[in-house]
Amino acid sequence: MAPPLLTADFAREFPELAQPWQAATPADPKLLVLNEKLAAELGLDPDWLRSPDGLKLLTGTSVPDGATPVAQAYAGHQFGNYVPLLGDGRALLLGELAGDHRRDIHLKGSGRTPFARGGDGLAVVGPMLREYLISEAMHALGIPTTRSLAVVATGAQVQRETQLPGAVLTRIAASHLRVGSFQLVAQQARATGDLGLLRRLAEHAIARHHPQAAQAENPYLALFEAVVEAQASLVAQWMLVGFVHGVMNTDNMTISGETIDYGPCAFMDAYDPATVFSSIDYSGRYAYGNQPLVAQWNLARFAETLLPLLAATEELALSTAVETLEGFMPRYHGHWSAGMLAKFGLTGSVEAAALIDQTLALMKDNAVDYTSFFRNLARAGRGDTAALPPVFDDWLARWQALQPDVDAMVRVNPVYIPRNHLVEQALTAAMRDDLVPVRKLLEVLAEPYDERDGLADYAAPAPPEFGDYQTFCGT
Repeated sequence: MAPPLLTADFAREFPELAQPWQAATPADPKLLVLNEKLAAELGLDPDWLRSPDGLKLLTGTSVPDGATPVAQAYAGHQFGNYVPLLGDGRALLLGELAGDHRRDIHLKGSGRTPFARGGDGLAVVGPMLREYLISEAMHALGIPTTRSLAVVATGAQVQRETQLPGAVLTRIAASHLRVGSFQLVAQQARATGDLGLLRRLAEHAIARHHPQAAQAENPYLALFEAVVEAQASLVAQWMLVGFVHGVMNTDNMTISGETIDYGPCAFMDAYDPATVFSSIDYSGRYAYGNQPLVAQWNLARFAETLLPLLAATEELALSTAVETLEGFMPRYHGHWSAGMLAKFGLTGSVEAAALIDQTLALMKDNAVDYTSFFRNLARAGRGDTAALPPVFDDWLARWQALQPDVDAMVRVNPVYIPRNHLVEQALTAAMRDDLVPVRKLLEVLAEPYDERDGLADYAAPAPPEFGDYQTFCGT
């Protein structure tokens, strides 16, 4: 058994954005879940990760030679309000896994850092297992995402509304570069007139995530175009599965195009564009239906950071950025429309587009479960017309007249998603030291498109007594 090889690339290349720091030592660490499949993909030894030395890595108390744990600095717009310095208040970048495809190893809940802003820097078992569950579900659905390698209980109690068991999550990411990272650097560049750090950060992002941009006539514009495309595709995929991120601040939008930060996220049950779960989203800024517009707004903030690099004059840079940004919605709608046609088993036509719009209106007006509808529609397409609510009786004939490909529908419409009531049941059990429901839910979610006997309860919407659902950020 051997520890992984880690490098300190970010810490070495960007000391201006990296505060060397040491994780807090847990009182009595205990491994709760380990992602063996991910460990194998990364070339890590699961047996070593379970060992005492492995637990020290997973809690950040001991790292391999060559690694320099750092808390990363960044800024960000939070619910539309700019905060000039945020940073990892309860997280550490341990380093990057060595190899051709670099991956960050990152901790959440590892203790207070200089960016803690008065917080305790800790995390608790429930929210860390939530991120593990939902990020792995997103991966299984084929949606770009950070991954979860492990959750370790710390053995300490953390004060939230009550005393709760503490935990540390080990997160794997293509990187932790965010729009907020660029916002902090651009802010410094405006203050000093020195573009050196901004240019270095942009070139780092190109090399790590969008290397094709390096060959473009204007690499910085090509970087922006690549991020616009990555986010247009990502948000379309969220919308297609009914995922509500819940906290789309600019510090939670990655340059890589991966989904990051699963604090107050949830999956929509009954279709309604106004769906909001987060307890702190009082205005519905990050509602399900607002996500494409918020993504475009965030990308406008990213464009602002790149303006000094885009052209020789501010006027030309602005017009170039606006032209690219205006391409976001067409790109998003292209991805969403193609995905929605696939969900209905249809090919593109005016009739198909109108039918989809009508269907969504019917679903909203009748509080139809979003995920179940498409699998039931496939059943209806195979002759089980009772699979859909009666309100769709007349509609069904028009859909069938378009000759849908029912077999193709089954391949793109999941049976199993992280149903909110199932997630809550599993997390409640875990807080009582019963991890069986978490492991079972992970097993089911690992194959979301494959309907299996005996798992009907995992496909069903929440029972009426579950009531209105609300999520919390966990800090």
